[in-house]
Amino acid sequence: MSDLNHPTHSLDIEFSDNSILSSLFGVNDINIQTLEKINNVKIKYRGNKVKILGSAKSIKITKKELLNLFEEAKKGIEIDEDKIKDTKSMLSMEIDTVSQMNLFFDTKKRKIIPRSENQKTYFELLNNKDIIFAIGPAGTGKTFLAVAKAVSSLQEGKIKKIILSRPAVEAGEKLGFLPGDLKEKVDPFLRPIYDALYEMLPYDQVEKKIANNIIEIAPIAFMRGRTLEDCFIILDEAQNTTKTQMKMFLTRLGKNSQMVVVGDTTQIDLVSINESGLIDASKKLNKIKDIGFIKLEERDVVRHDVVRKIINAYEKNDKN
Repeated sequence: MSDLNHPTHSLDIEFSDNSILSSLFGVNDINIQTLEKINNVKIKYRGNKVKILGSAKSIKITKKELLNLFEEAKKGIEIDEDKIKDTKSMLSMEIDTVSQMNLFFDTKKRKIIPRSENQKTYFELLNNKDIIFAIGPAGTGKTFLAVAKAVSSLQEGKIKKIILSRPAVEAGEKLGFLPGDLKEKVDPFLRPIYDALYEMLPYDQVEKKIANNIIEIAPIAFMRGRTLEDCFIILDEAQNTTKTQMKMFLTRLGKNSQMVVVGDTTQIDLVSINESGLIDASKKLNKIKDIGFIKLEERDVVRHDVVRKIINAYEKNDKN
């Protein structure tokens, strides 16, 4: 790590359009601060001239990212922390926007790209498999990317409906003992999926699509007896399904539909982990070519940096 009190290298950039720089740098230079933190550099500017100080490698990376972000800002695209991290991932994995369009999911609010090699594999599975199992800890993007693909498919007219489901029994609570109608009962358990939807669609559009049943939210028990055609179906918290529930759910898949099963096998709330439908399906179905499996890990965590460290600490402790 370079010592920024005594940087060994510096590099100057002169931008062609001074009016774009306020969008690039952000309010109170928040985007500059983000780049400084993630790249371990110091960035100074005056007018349209920018000086980057740090190690030779960090300077080269930061310059590339700044120039890319400048072009995005010229197009009117909002530059924020997520955009900076997406750009960093895209450049580090050498993803080309023209030749590798299958590694982008376009939604109303933003363009979603992979932020790790495992996420890149996940994207490829989402584009090529009928059923995908995404297994990994919290914060690895397994639910978020499934929702992104669902929204993108809906916007492109590839499907007519998104169905979001999960087991109704969670941490000992049963739907029958919770107050309110079905939506009110299920909503608290589907909050991560709602959060992802609001990241990709305006709030009013999400609510309108739910009201029109274009986005359907239901516990897994309500899938019984149905054939789900022209749908994108996401089963969240799948580690808490039983073997019987998982088989029932997977066999609902109809024509022109895609299914993503998401779960974390370290967070099973069932009485016995041997009853987990997710673990059972992973063992029985992993040789079927139309079904894809991806195991996301601690290094794929895209939340706050400290979340990765927390997961790593718990995993180390569990092994001891």
